[in-house]
Amino acid sequence: MEKNQLYPVFLKVTALNTLIVGGGNVALEKLSFLLKSSPDAKVTMISPFFREETIAKAKEGKVRMVVGNYDASMLEGKHIVIATTDVPAVNLKVYNDCKERAILVNLADNPPYCDFYMGGIVTKGNVKIGISTNGKSPTMAKRLRQFFESVLPENIDDLAEYLNKYRDTIKGDFEEKVEKMNEFTKGLVADVKKKIKE
Repeated sequence: MEKNQLYPVFLKVTALNTLIVGGGNVALEKLSFLLKSSPDAKVTMISPFFREETIAKAKEGKVRMVVGNYDASMLEGKHIVIATTDVPAVNLKVYNDCKERAILVNLADNPPYCDFYMGGIVTKGNVKIGISTNGKSPTMAKRLRQFFESVLPENIDDLAEYLNKYRDTIKGDFEEKVEKMNEFTKGLVADVKKKIKE
C-alpha cells in the first residue's frame, strides 16, 4: 500500500506571492479556494482572457489580473504557482520554469506535476483542519470536509480562544504544561466521538 508522504503545513499566504496561470473555470476554482481560506492572499493571475465570474471573484480579494500570455518573467518574486490552462504545453512550461527556480508549483488535475495539493479544508473561526487523500480522490476530501463541518461544534472557536488564555495561566515546564492541557481537553475528544456515534 502506498503511503501518504505529504507534510501538512498552513502557509501564511498573505506574506507570499501566488501566481495563477489561466483564467477559465479551473482558475476560478483555485482562486475561490484560495480566497475562501485566506481572503487577503496576494495573488496575480495571467491569462489571455478571464471569465466574468473570475473577474468578479478577483475583485473580492487582493488580486492583480494581467491580460496576456504566460512568460517565465512572471515568476519573479513568486513563491507559489498554480497552472490551470487547457494547453498542456503551457502548463508543462510553467512546471519546468518553476522547478528551475525552486518555486512550489501545482499543475491542476495532474498529480505527478504537483509539489503540493489544495486539499479539503474545514474552517470554524481560528480552527482549521486540512484534509488530503494524496491527490487520489478530491471527492473523498470534499465528503470528509462536509463530515467534519457537521460534527465540529459551532462554538469551537470560542473554545480555542479560552484554551489559549488558559494555557497562559499554566505553571511548570513544557512537559507539565502539555500534560495539563491534555488532561483539560480530553473531554473535547469524548464529545466529538459521542456526536459521531449519534
